[in-house]
Amino acid sequence: MRHLAPLHYVEEVAKAGSIRRAADVLSITASALNRRILSLEDELGVPIFERLPRGVRLNTAGELLLHHIRNQMSDMARVRSQIADLSGVRRGHVAIACAQALMPHFLPREIEAYRGEHPAVTFNALVHDRESAERALSEYAADIALIFEPPRLGDFQTLTTIRQPVHCVMARDHPLAGRETVRLGECLNYPLALPAAPDGLRFLLESVASTSGAQLAPAVESDSYEFLLNHAASGGMVSFQIPVGIPQACARPDLASPPVDPRDMPPGLLFMGQLRGRVLPVAAARFADRLAATFASEFDAD
Repeated sequence: MRHLAPLHYVEEVAKAGSIRRAADVLSITASALNRRILSLEDELGVPIFERLPRGVRLNTAGELLLHHIRNQMSDMARVRSQIADLSGVRRGHVAIACAQALMPHFLPREIEAYRGEHPAVTFNALVHDRESAERALSEYAADIALIFEPPRLGDFQTLTTIRQPVHCVMARDHPLAGRETVRLGECLNYPLALPAAPDGLRFLLESVASTSGAQLAPAVESDSYEFLLNHAASGGMVSFQIPVGIPQACARPDLASPPVDPRDMPPGLLFMGQLRGRVLPVAAARFADRLAATFASEFDAD
């Protein structure tokens, strides 16, 4: 809305670290954008940016203002979605920051089902590690975060937790494929295809391995679980995955995925949460409810 435009300008300048770069994004001239910023600073009675030789950065007053701006933008998005709901047509946008394991199978299925009921809702789903997912929440770049390992952010409000036992993933004809459970030490006798750090599953694997005195020496690393699954299926390698990342309804006949013996590796936890104190827009809140219901029906969720 027009009255929020000056606030949007501040957010873009803070993000770009430069009035000129922000002006390019906003499709206005740098001089016009600078005048808007100076006018706002004059209205507030204090500067909000430090002028540097190569750009600008927020000062303390600017950081306070930016926090207010993000609250205002979030509130406006929530009101818009509530107004749309009054007409019986759910609209809105849902931004998700999530662990890579959810991207190939789980999230596409859930988003498709939700949009089947509410086709006017749009989505943005990006892979984040724990630290960047929490930062996305605090910066209002994400509505919901799905993190595999305990969150550190004090303002992370946990909506649900899901127990996720770690599974080995290997070709169907691999020597370990027929086991009900597999000891971690047995897996280490084969070439490993592991997610790249700082992935949450990699963090858990390294923590358990270091406790037992073992070392993880991956033959292949990747930030793509799809790549790791395909690599494990095509050779003698062993990879690891959690159930939410393993194809369910369309199970791959070329893969086996026995769980790691719980004596060697206890289940990890997948956390779904939001920024504490934030009231989510209707579309995001309803999608979070849907995810919580799916987790409760398909996995061990609290």
